[in-house]
Order: sequence, then C-alpha cells, then structure tokens
Amino acid sequence: MKKLLALSIILTALFAFSIKENGYKVGDTARDFALKNVDGKMVSLDYYKDAKGFMVIFTCNSCPYSVAYEDRIIALHEKYANKGIPVIAINPNDDERSPEDSFDKMIVRAKEKGFEFPYVYDETQEITKAYGATNTPHVYVLDADKTVKYIGAIDNNTKSADLADKKYVEDAVNAVLKGEEVPEKKTKAIGCTIKWAS
Repeated sequence: MKKLLALSIILTALFAFSIKENGYKVGDTARDFALKNVDGKMVSLDYYKDAKGFMVIFTCNSCPYSVAYEDRIIALHEKYANKGIPVIAINPNDDERSPEDSFDKMIVRAKEKGFEFPYVYDETQEITKAYGATNTPHVYVLDADKTVKYIGAIDNNTKSADLADKKYVEDAVNAVLKGEEVPEKKTKAIGCTIKWAS
C-alpha cells in the first residue's frame, strides 16, 4: 500500500512538472516577472496598477516574421495602451546563439522603430519557459488578473496586415475589454523557433 501511495505521489509530481514544462494554457494565471527594458529600467506586470490586461509578445530583432510584424505590434500598442491593455515585448533568444538579439542590438532596434512599449530581455529564458513560448512572434493576451485569455498568432497573414481577415489578438483584447469570452482562444504561432541557450 505504501509503495502504491509513493508511486501515486511520484506520478502526480511528474504530471505537474510536465504541465509546467509545456507552459501556460488558456485559463492559467501567468506569473509576474522583472525583466530589463531597453531604457535600463526593470519592467514587471505589477508596475501597471490600472491595467485591464496585457499583450505579452515574445519577439526579437533577427526573425523575419518578427520584423514583418513590428509595425502591427506598434499599432496594437497605439490602439489599446490608452484603453488599459499595453504591449510588453519580450526578447527570448540567447544572444550567443543569436547575436543580432543581444541587449545592445535591442536598444538600437527599439530606437529605430520608435517602440513606445517596453522591449525587455529574458536573459535567463526563465519567463519564456514558464509561458511556454516556442516562436517569435508568440502572443499571450492576459486579463487584469493575469489570467491567460489567448495564446498564438497576431493574425492570419504573416505577409500583410491588409490581407489578414482574422485579427486574433484584436478580437481577444476587445473581448477582454468587454468582459466577454474570447472568440478564438488559441491559434498556431507562426514564426522562428526560439534560440535556446545550449
């Protein structure tokens, strides 16, 4: 009986570990973080006391998909930050494997594009693993309680915002603002794989 109980505890622990390894699911509560922004200051979700939610976007300098979506990320922030749902952009890539994604290069890129939102570096990749991000860009829409409401792509056309007839993140954010169910809670994030430290 004791052996059976011990086995049960081990299997439960392994199952819980497996869930964490796969990152957040819709409905999970996301953890906060303190990551260094391109302005040198630390950024956390708790800093935004009046936020009604967040668009946490894993992105980077080097991925062509991320670059293609930069203007759309800027537009999302411009549209929703003053409504209480800002963009927090996180660079998840290891800078030894991807030198174009170094912190210094992030500063340059943020200035070139005029980012008005935080562009922070997950140097240890701990937050990226916790969220379960696999690609850049990869979006997590959270509500004010940090509950994950949407995971996936920004829209359904990687080449052109004008050609996208599904705007997943906008739909999710609009639903969060209205306190409604997000119409499409999960989509496939299309982009480059994250460059993990070896």
